[in-house]
Amino acid sequence: MAVIQDVLPLGDELERSYSVRVRGRLKFRVGQLVYVAFSLDETEMEFAFPREERAALVGGDPRKFQMPSESDLRFNWVRSDLAALEPAEAREFVVDAWRMVVPQKLSRAYDQWHPAGPG
Repeated sequence: MAVIQDVLPLGDELERSYSVRVRGRLKFRVGQLVYVAFSLDETEMEFAFPREERAALVGGDPRKFQMPSESDLRFNWVRSDLAALEPAEAREFVVDAWRMVVPQKLSRAYDQWHPAGPG
């Protein structure tokens, strides 16, 4: 069972990433691009995810994953129930979302420094 504290450090540790609060919601950004956002009660995590793969992810485990809100369907975005995720799985989704908004050079550098994935 993942909780926000399992992924919180990544918001500031990943290259060019920073945490912000917008209308009470915690979000991780690179520049102005949001790649992870938490619900107000911090029990749900929304994250960047390839749009073409999202139906398969949601359909594979609807208990863990949901489609984004109607207004966010046009974006590369998925919603998840944090408690349904394992901590390592939640960290992996955060890192993969971060990869979608940074240059490939930074993504490759991360792989060199973290060959076992997010710890």
